[in-house]
Amino acid sequence: MPYVVTRSCCADASCVLACPVNCIHPAPGEPGFGQTEMLYVDPRTCVDCGACTTACPVDALKPHTGLTEAELPFLALNRAYYEDHPHEDRTPMAVVPPQRRTAPGELRVAVVGAGPAGLFAADELLRYPGVTVTVHDRLPTPYGLARAGVAPDHQDTKRVARLFRAVESQPGFSYRLNTEIGRDLHHEDLAREHHAVVYAVGAATDRRLGIDGEELPGSASATDFVAWYNGHPDHADDHYTLDGERAVVIGNGNVALDVARILTADPDALARTDISDRALAALRTSRVREVVVLGRRGPAEAAFTLPELLALAALDTVDVLVEGPPADVPEGTDPRAGVLAELAARTPVPGRRRIVLRFRTRPARIVGDDRVTGLTVERTGPRAGEDAETIETSLVLRAIGYRARPVPGLPFDETTGTVPHERGRVRPGVYVTGWIKRGPSGFIGTNKSCAQETVSALLDDLEAGLLTAPAGDGPPAGGHPDAVGLDGWRAIDARERAEGGLQGRPRVKIVDREALLAAARTGHRPQRTGRLFRG
Repeated sequence: MPYVVTRSCCADASCVLACPVNCIHPAPGEPGFGQTEMLYVDPRTCVDCGACTTACPVDALKPHTGLTEAELPFLALNRAYYEDHPHEDRTPMAVVPPQRRTAPGELRVAVVGAGPAGLFAADELLRYPGVTVTVHDRLPTPYGLARAGVAPDHQDTKRVARLFRAVESQPGFSYRLNTEIGRDLHHEDLAREHHAVVYAVGAATDRRLGIDGEELPGSASATDFVAWYNGHPDHADDHYTLDGERAVVIGNGNVALDVARILTADPDALARTDISDRALAALRTSRVREVVVLGRRGPAEAAFTLPELLALAALDTVDVLVEGPPADVPEGTDPRAGVLAELAARTPVPGRRRIVLRFRTRPARIVGDDRVTGLTVERTGPRAGEDAETIETSLVLRAIGYRARPVPGLPFDETTGTVPHERGRVRPGVYVTGWIKRGPSGFIGTNKSCAQETVSALLDDLEAGLLTAPAGDGPPAGGHPDAVGLDGWRAIDARERAEGGLQGRPRVKIVDREALLAAARTGHRPQRTGRLFRG
């Protein structure tokens, strides 16, 4: 009875290290680790011990006899990986990495960014004795896109927070949240207090379309839309008009599929998640019945991953269709081809909401006077040159990629949107990890191997005597009066989860910055009321 990875997992290799027979690949150090959509269990050598399920932080592994009908394709997917990558030369994994010796208090590191990249960097650093790490973030809450980017209907993926809570509990770890570098503190402050500074600031902005009408009300970034329904404090007061029957999402990566799912989901189902209450209220009154997802290129070049496509195809309350003639659906070895062909052959069910995947179509102009009323599109590929058409819509969301902002005082490559580096080293004492280092690519677990490389470069510099000792012998100062430490974050977390427990939800997110700071100061006192706080 082999175990099966059933979705895009966090790929942090916890299961790889737990497996006694080394049957989960690609493993750290092997080609593809950190780049594949998921990890895979070899059904020929799995001994059904279940150790992987205990180690997996997102519950992505199941015995094959426990798979639902929607999860059955993953059994074949795991098996197919080993047909192409047999891994006959596998060797036992080294569970304990080589230890470098550091004296107590010898290394103090500031990490800027409390998302997965920053917390994996902290975890790698804290593996070595004598290290203290202070993680900074401009928000009062940590976890970055794991909190404010993962779709609320993907609660299994959000269980990666278990890993982060374990990192937070390690000796030598501290937070300095609600602290913006460049406003509340500056790089010079961090450099004075620490031996090294690691920037894990991610890619916080989105790419632009560069077409007429992009600034009209009703045209927005999918990045902002995702932040809105996930309760990001910067977007607590955003408003989206959902009074039209059709929305268009430009781009066909995983974010585009997330947005399409949320726009067509049953609000009662979303009410059992940690979606923002304000977004839930708006979705309850939404008139959107159809979401068209546009891709410039053909199906074979689509940016979404196979696990996300399988999850979309498994929806039983929404029609998922592929627009275009059969020739538009690819043939060959890409396993997505079979799923898309099956979707293309589906007959719509009258009255259902629908998601339409449309390929080889590019946006030409957003139409409207004082708000969006339509999107003019043109065909690409073999049908390029056909007459343009205008899709009637009141909401256009661009989901064409993230982009990082320059970091003050650090070099920046405008073409790649990254900080130039060598193995994460910008210069001795200054380092990068995550998307600011490699660009917006990979998965949550990709940040683990990325952090390992950066931390290795940092420790090389320490051993070479290239790091400057902090001024003063004590721990870093608290920063500014409104800085939120680990105890403050735990109070926020406890408040949200307690309120969620009263409503049968994983948590009820506090979305206002001032309310978050109040929760951090006062701890949690859940009340059986519809309001988050009783004044």
